[in-house]
Amino acid sequence: MVLETERLLLRPWFESDAEELYKYAQNPKVGPMAGWPVHTSVENSREIIRTVLSGLETYAVVLKETGKPVGSVGIMFAKNSNCKISETEAEIGYWIGEPYWGRGLIPEAAHALLSRCFDTFNCTAVWCCYFDGNEKSKRVQEKCGFKYQFSEDNVEVLGELLTQHYTKLTREEYFDKEN
Repeated sequence: MVLETERLLLRPWFESDAEELYKYAQNPKVGPMAGWPVHTSVENSREIIRTVLSGLETYAVVLKETGKPVGSVGIMFAKNSNCKISETEAEIGYWIGEPYWGRGLIPEAAHALLSRCFDTFNCTAVWCCYFDGNEKSKRVQEKCGFKYQFSEDNVEVLGELLTQHYTKLTREEYFDKEN
């Protein structure tokens, strides 16, 4: 499945993307704020593509102008979600390489995922979360219409205890915003 937006193609990850993935995933400002460890080599990135990024509804965020992946987005359903959600809900997650921060690319990609969640999968709500201090992720969620629900303290992430904030966008809110 390939989704297209104005500036992006959202497509499956390929093992041949490992070098591009490593270029961004080795940055300690990227992975840990999203809850995953820094990649240690191109081979490590290739293994992550095989084991994690090959999942259903996980997409490489590819710039149309270059044809290269610069981040990742995905939809997780109840059994794979980080949130305690019902079978009719989903969670979206995302990250993008630091050179592309602040360009509105992830909100653009997230809107494509939200459309898929509500139009294709008929979700009743979509959840998203961010760790305390990750203002960029919080801002993406605000731009997409997510509303704060609650926070959870002492969530263990990579050996640290962090506060995680949960946001939600309901089906009604999504369609009210779209019209």
